[in-house]
Amino acid sequence: MHNHPTPKFSVITVTYNAAAVLEDTIQSVVLQTYHHVEYIIVDGASKDGTLAIVDRYRDRIARVVSEPDKGLYDAMNKGIALATGDYLCFLNAGDSFHEDDTLQQMVHTLNAQAELPDVLYGETELVDREGHFIRMRRLSAPEVLTWRSFKQGMLVCHQAFFAKRSLAEPYDLQYRFSADFDWCIRVMKKARTLHNTHLTIIDYLEEGMTTQNRKASLRERFRIMARHYGWISTMAHHAWFVVRAVLKK
Repeated sequence: MHNHPTPKFSVITVTYNAAAVLEDTIQSVVLQTYHHVEYIIVDGASKDGTLAIVDRYRDRIARVVSEPDKGLYDAMNKGIALATGDYLCFLNAGDSFHEDDTLQQMVHTLNAQAELPDVLYGETELVDREGHFIRMRRLSAPEVLTWRSFKQGMLVCHQAFFAKRSLAEPYDLQYRFSADFDWCIRVMKKARTLHNTHLTIIDYLEEGMTTQNRKASLRERFRIMARHYGWISTMAHHAWFVVRAVLKK
């Protein structure tokens, strides 16, 4: 057995009218120094210049789909169906890998492992449109991650959560805003080994959801937590979230 695993990463970017922010995302993938990467773009039949940007990099992109979909998570499900890599990474338009050698650094952290972990995870920086650092994500990745960790909220950003494709089920389309939260919990319930890379993996574009969506998203998260952790535990943790929010101010 050799000590240098070379997992293949399927990086999936879902787009819809994303011309303003897409190029940085594509460049952050195609400039990776690690080459076992399959890049998949799933577009929802954009009406702007999104596809013209994609075409410029067509030779570096494994699969491009452009057709109407039923929203973000439906498009992500198409990406899962197309992927052939060991790990799935969902990199939204506007987000990017933290460094040109981020994937290489992640693989280096695996050196002594006999088999590939089921989940790789790390930290996320929030950046503005120019890519300038704003702050680290408010919730930081725990040293040891389990499916119960998300009782505290989504401690690992979805983009910085790489799941083995063999563990990935489709996103549950009954959730319009927080299906990624439910998906990560379901993956973690099946995972035996979750590996903390101790790296900042993602630069996340801080656009901010509209308040209306935020409320709907929080209501969905409550339902997801109740489904996985039970009502009583979820009520207790939500009481703590309120206290935590007040203390942070």
